[in-house]
Amino acid sequence: MNRRTTARTLVATALVAALTTTAVTALATTASADPPAPPGVTAADEVAYLAGLTGQRTLSGQQGGANADPGQWVRKVHDITGVYPAVWNGDFGFSQNDIDHRQTVVDYAEAQWAAGTLPGLMMHACRPDVATCSFEGGASPVKGSHLSDSEWSALLTDGTALNTDYKHKLDQFVPYFQQLKDAGIPVLFRPLHEMNEGWAWWGGRPGSSGSAALFRLTHDYLAAKGLDNIVWVWAPKDVQGGAASAASYYPGDAYVDVVGLDVWNQKFPSTDWYQALQAIAGSKPMALAEVGSVPQPAQLASQPKWVYWNVWMNWLTDPSYNTNASIKAGYYDARTVNQGVSRSPPARHPRPTPRDRSPAWAAGASTWRAGPPPTGAPSSSGRATAVRSSSGPSGPTARSERWASASTSPARAPRTARSCSCGTATAPARSSGPKKRTGTC
Repeated sequence: MNRRTTARTLVATALVAALTTTAVTALATTASADPPAPPGVTAADEVAYLAGLTGQRTLSGQQGGANADPGQWVRKVHDITGVYPAVWNGDFGFSQNDIDHRQTVVDYAEAQWAAGTLPGLMMHACRPDVATCSFEGGASPVKGSHLSDSEWSALLTDGTALNTDYKHKLDQFVPYFQQLKDAGIPVLFRPLHEMNEGWAWWGGRPGSSGSAALFRLTHDYLAAKGLDNIVWVWAPKDVQGGAASAASYYPGDAYVDVVGLDVWNQKFPSTDWYQALQAIAGSKPMALAEVGSVPQPAQLASQPKWVYWNVWMNWLTDPSYNTNASIKAGYYDARTVNQGVSRSPPARHPRPTPRDRSPAWAAGASTWRAGPPPTGAPSSSGRATAVRSSSGPSGPTARSERWASASTSPARAPRTARSCSCGTATAPARSSGPKKRTGTC
């Protein structure tokens, strides 16, 4: 974006017995909020699991941090709430620093899966013929972001220089997706986000030959590489007055697994956007792919079809978007699923390393477990909470110390020039709508 992403057990007994769409959906609809887990889990299983949450449960989520420390804001969630999010999102990025740390990001994605969190990746990218770039502000904040109409046509034409350059850019991602596939890990992938707005070179082109066509090209190219572990997330932005035209950017049901929304013009989707995405999604799961504010219980009760939300990095601690109390309210909500929820009976296993290809998963029956709230959580009878049963230090905090360089939270940027701590460039906030994030992380 231009300004400004569950438990670790669908346990072996249930999973090995029946890793089918029916089984995963049945578990979700009986309020067992554990996500799919190895061995043998597929992207289709994960999609079925997410669809089964619709109207019942919502997974908490957090965009992790700069590529050099992709767990930075996950740790902050735990500092505030005592629990970890059920969804983590990282970014391939486009600055040289981002590119240099892509392996760190993907290793962390493996660690998140092993900890019981569903990993996701997104794709900030320079225009196809530009190797590295950064945010620079203005109407086209990504350096070299503009493509002329003739260049766009060439991009979509097989064999042209721009088409070949774009495919070479996708080729850079293939080994990382393959690493996750080899590890048995489905991954949420949200490319070409916010394509209904023209701030990036891939956006602002409605119609069958517009931005949606590039999404289809991206899908088909990576699918042809055998990367069937990708869960495809399409996410426009909540552009003011744009809900009625959202469908003109939709790539088609065959290309999308999760219908998402990046929410930046408002802190929670307007009714027209919620209704527009329901019409597009049909039976597909719907997600708040980017938000600044942690959704509150009353908000999710009014729009119950969102199956996960993903708070954008340092917006988590921006007091104009969140307070510790509002963060806790979202994470402690009875419908919210956090990492490590409902393992019964508890099991203890050694934590796997990111390179382990067969993580140790808890054995036993998978059931929704109501437990005491974390320290500082409001007391509520029967509240479903995250209950970790691993011995010793657990979760992303311990893992991040092992696999990513520790860093402290960045100093808060001025409200008119917020950055994401993933490079040296910052960009002024857009004039339209509330504050937007900047940066490539």
